[in-house]
Amino acid sequence: MKPVKIGIMPFAQYRRYTLGIARGQIVSKKSDPKIWFESIETCLQVLSSHNLRLLKIIDEQKPESIEDLARISGRKKSNLSRTLKNFEKYRIVDLIQKDRRKKPVALATEFEILIGKEHDFAPELTRRAG
Repeated sequence: MKPVKIGIMPFAQYRRYTLGIARGQIVSKKSDPKIWFESIETCLQVLSSHNLRLLKIIDEQKPESIEDLARISGRKKSNLSRTLKNFEKYRIVDLIQKDRRKKPVALATEFEILIGKEHDFAPELTRRAG
């Protein structure tokens, strides 16, 4: 898997950026981040070491359900559900409905975090699951 680019930009700045794209004033590049966070703190909460280990388990063990993932990871299902919903919100994990269960599938396990000034990004750090 290729590292997924994550952008860090305050909401007001992100809003100007996206409105600029919508108005045609800014041309979005393929290399621009696909996932955005308002702050480095929020990003690092979602991509904590604990959560990166969980992503690695999902990627390597390929659990068939959230129940399987709870058993494999040793995490409580309620806590796991919150984390997975957050991952799904940021398109880090997909939860695929299979019968009456949801199968977690990792969409990203490596991340390149970019801290931006409008649409000019500078790589700052890289985080990996594992």
